[in-house]
Amino acid sequence: MKSSDRRDALATYKERKVQAGIYAVHCDATGQQWIGKAPDLATIRNRLWFTLRQGNNPHRSLQEAWALHGADVFSFEVVEHVDEEALQFGRDRALKRRLDHWIAIRGGAPI
Repeated sequence: MKSSDRRDALATYKERKVQAGIYAVHCDATGQQWIGKAPDLATIRNRLWFTLRQGNNPHRSLQEAWALHGADVFSFEVVEHVDEEALQFGRDRALKRRLDHWIAIRGGAPI
């Protein structure tokens, strides 16, 4: 890749619109689900799968299920995109409130 192409790709990545929200990880083998919040939904799945493959995900029950059943039985779902206006005044608070809402509805474990 040429230097100018790399610079253009980096600029495009930095200018992309980041979408925050709530997501769920499902284990089809057990029916378990884990629900989490992320400031950037576009990158969280890769981050989770990387830590799970490495065996160092901080969420013990998720890591144990991954080790027992393997990657093929896990799926990722975006549950809710959080409105940008709600995030203007306290992103963490707004995401935490939506996370609590979805945990109460779905009964999953928090990530």
